[in-house]
Amino acid sequence: MKVGDKVLVSPDLTMLADWTPATVIEVENNPFIGIVISAKTDKGVIFFGQKDLFKPLKEEECLQ
Repeated sequence: MKVGDKVLVSPDLTMLADWTPATVIEVENNPFIGIVISAKTDKGVIFFGQKDLFKPLKEEECLQ
């Protein structure tokens, strides 16, 4: 993943019922826990966590 990529954020991180769409704003290589992704939703909420809590958003996925 890289800055600008569209992703889905895990409900384990957001505490919401479904995966939440967001845009990657930072990718950090943390020496203690590995890759940390920061992503911002359209509403301006920023979530960050380990790479496995995010998955790439495919163009054909419909989120309504």
